[in-house]
Amino acid sequence: MAKRGKRFSAVRKVVDPNVKYTLEQAVSLLKQTASAKFDETIDIAVRLGVDPKHADQMVRGAVALPHGTGKTVRVLVFAQGEAARAAKEAGADFVGADDLIQKIETQQWTDFDKAVATRDLMGKVGKLGRVLGPRGLMPNPKIGTVVGPDMIAQTVRELKGGKIDFRVEKAGIVHAMVGKASMEPSQIKENIEALVGTLLKLKPASAKGTYVRGAALSSTMGPGIRLDPSDLTRTGEA
Repeated sequence: MAKRGKRFSAVRKVVDPNVKYTLEQAVSLLKQTASAKFDETIDIAVRLGVDPKHADQMVRGAVALPHGTGKTVRVLVFAQGEAARAAKEAGADFVGADDLIQKIETQQWTDFDKAVATRDLMGKVGKLGRVLGPRGLMPNPKIGTVVGPDMIAQTVRELKGGKIDFRVEKAGIVHAMVGKASMEPSQIKENIEALVGTLLKLKPASAKGTYVRGAALSSTMGPGIRLDPSDLTRTGEA
């Protein structure tokens, strides 16, 4: 078994692995356990009662976190003409069309966090799937990153402000970043509530039994904190 450091061993004593905490309790504990010298990232893992092998049980979407992720997001936009100008004014970091497509295709360049495309350019952008797809950077209408020219500015502002996308994994688990340790407990809590609320709205009609079966909250260097699924569901529905 790997030897744990003194800091981890100390914060581990704060959390009882046999207890399922309410969201409010978990966030309070999280602030105690995130004691690294850098601003730790806060992540949540939610286990859903779905089987992603079936197309009608694939849970995928996006949510604009009310307090952002605390991370600077570099947004690339495939657009031209008026849409390109709107993207630049909204704060996009990289804007272009054929030039960006060529750069990504020939140089395998992916020095950005999110990519957005206008619908008219998807015919060209589609060929970048082999480069962008494995990195989760491919524009997709299901998560709101393939839009009409009139929605470009709003989409860029949302992504820069902390809109995240998520997708259930093979094991039925959704992982998502919900903030930074430096954020106020109430901000982290509200971000999680927004994510869970969106997951509840996306519950597949074919999913049977309990939908939210388990969840855990953690910081980059901290221990996992188990959450009470029933409490999490109630807060998400509120």
